Amino acid sequence: MDNFNINRRRFLQGTTASLALAAFGARGMELIHPTKTLRVGLIGAGWYGKSDLFRLIQVAPVEVVALCDVDKNMLAGAAEIVRQRQKSGKTPRLYGDYQKMLTENQFDIVLIGSPDHWHALQAIDAIKAGAHVYVQKPISVDVIEGEAMVAAARKYNRVVQVGTQRKSTPHLIEAKKNIVDAGLLGKIKHVEMCCYYHMRNNGNPPVQAVPDFLDYENWTGPAPFRPYDNIPHQRWWRTFMEYGNGIMGDMCVHMLDTVRWLLQLGWPKRISSTGGIYLQKEGKSNIADTQTAIFEYDELNCVWQHRSWGTAPNPAYPWSFTLYGEKGTLWGSTMSYDFIPEGKGEKIHGDVLYEKEKYPEDLTEKQIELNAAPATRLHMLNFLSAIETNTRPVADIQEAHISTASCIMANLSMQTGRPLIYDPTKREIVGDREATALLQRPYRQGYIHPHPDRV
Repeated sequence: MDNFNINRRRFLQGTTASLALAAFGARGMELIHPTKTLRVGLIGAGWYGKSDLFRLIQVAPVEVVALCDVDKNMLAGAAEIVRQRQKSGKTPRLYGDYQKMLTENQFDIVLIGSPDHWHALQAIDAIKAGAHVYVQKPISVDVIEGEAMVAAARKYNRVVQVGTQRKSTPHLIEAKKNIVDAGLLGKIKHVEMCCYYHMRNNGNPPVQAVPDFLDYENWTGPAPFRPYDNIPHQRWWRTFMEYGNGIMGDMCVHMLDTVRWLLQLGWPKRISSTGGIYLQKEGKSNIADTQTAIFEYDELNCVWQHRSWGTAPNPAYPWSFTLYGEKGTLWGSTMSYDFIPEGKGEKIHGDVLYEKEKYPEDLTEKQIELNAAPATRLHMLNFLSAIETNTRPVADIQEAHISTASCIMANLSMQTGRPLIYDPTKREIVGDREATALLQRPYRQGYIHPHPDRV
């Protein structure tokens, strides 16, 4: 492990200082500055890959030595922005093949912002190359991929932080500390989670020639090969189950992970789900437009609902969680929280923290999620702290695996039409050989599926 110097300074003001304290535990309000510049690589230089990289540049001295993407235009654009942003002013080396990038460079940290179907292979290869890894959620497209990622992180003793940054979201840290942990809800016996965003891209573009700047074969990788009909990485890929797990895998994973963190929950005892394409049948999309899932714990059901059409029951919380306790209710989202007590108690409201004055460059960054930027910066600092102390980060790969795999199994329950009970020790669905076989997707010819016993 590299040694880090700790330069203590107060980096959030007023009430938000306590949020930093909660985020970093005993380290309190500390920014972590490495004794040497960290060598960083990025795989997947699209929207969120760049966003994660820029947040890391803001909080730590790094040298971005290499970028990888299968889109030459996107890669060149990312390289120019990185050159402007990083202190050295150097342009990183550019690659279309991530394995070549890992072979030709030494990295302290590799960030992975590629589509879901590439996460497992790229993360495991980066770990084997000696890097600590920050990988976007969901970590995998099937359960066995996730098991292999956990096994690789442990075998090679690398820190793997996952982009489930709600655990580093200041106002949600505040809600956890001051409402949930303080006992204001009393016994919590029901949870609801939802997403009602109209985010299901459902067009009918024609099959067309692959543009010369895109390596579509390499973009597809281990996934099934679809005829090219659109620039896939501009959110078109998320509408197909070939590359991910639909809205369940994309959006429920965040809220389920947050609820598990708030309530200290592990694996669900049983998972069931129903849904399908009920309304939006006109396009090519094959992900569910309507779905309900139940994640069962002891005397607690966590219920998920999504619709990519219609209106949200609570317009203020269209993508959110709701904790129902005997003494009150807590609504929470990326933008705010509201505690509503039973009886005559005091309502409590909290809003998202912005850091526009501290980081004015946020205001000119294309496609930035301003509400998520402070959370991602805290998430990066927690990642660096875990590297320094050789401990598990707040969004450790094991915790992200539980959340990701649970969402994947909700889809498998919808597919098989029956509840599923997962045994993580045996890596099987209890009493269900057919469902167990679905825990590992077939890879396209030429790609080897990772396995936890062979990483």
